[in-house]
Amino acid sequence: MIELRPFDRLGGADHGWLNTKHHFSFADYYDPDRLHWGNLRVWNDDEIAPGTGFPLHPHRDMEIITYVREGAITHQDDQGNRGRTEAGDVQVMSAGTGIRHSEYNMEKGLTKIFQIWIIPEERGGAPRWAAQPFPKGERAGRFVTLASGRKGDEDALMIRADARLVAATIKAGDSATYAADPGRHLYLVTARGAVEVNGTRLGERDGAAIRDEAAVTVKALDDAEVILVDAA
Repeated sequence: MIELRPFDRLGGADHGWLNTKHHFSFADYYDPDRLHWGNLRVWNDDEIAPGTGFPLHPHRDMEIITYVREGAITHQDDQGNRGRTEAGDVQVMSAGTGIRHSEYNMEKGLTKIFQIWIIPEERGGAPRWAAQPFPKGERAGRFVTLASGRKGDEDALMIRADARLVAATIKAGDSATYAADPGRHLYLVTARGAVEVNGTRLGERDGAAIRDEAAVTVKALDDAEVILVDAA
């Protein structure tokens, strides 16, 4: 089963400094059929104007992944963490018992991110933050795990959830395949280019909710970059 969710039909809002689209119900956008996909709760497609961003605000009991598509995001929190994450790289934050953080675009141009929230397996735990560079060359033509709470993914950034975030860059005409376990909830978004996912066409920034597929084969129609969450 593959349910296409075109970018131009997503909810969202333009706040001037922030132009955001929501794959799932979020803020003022509510769709009872799109509350979550397994333990994947939020996938926001954000464009942040230069010199602006999300001021200090709190979270708890949520795993928050930021995938930077373009530009860079600068993180700061009340645990003493500070870091700058560039395009193609990932940062993760386990809110746990509570954390206050800010995310700013300190660059001269637009910053584009995917903000992904995953429900943790257990409530509580000490708040934590980490970031890691993932050069695109290392995932050319294949899926690479960037963040995970599943066994065997110890080289990826850790999250406290039964989920995994993978990404692939694929040259036009080439394919990459992700093997799926039965009963998992997969959600794929095309960060760049156009692709076919098991024969279903996705344009740039389109999403696809996938379930009961033994494998997901992504064929690039253009040079493409795809992000996939494998959720419980």
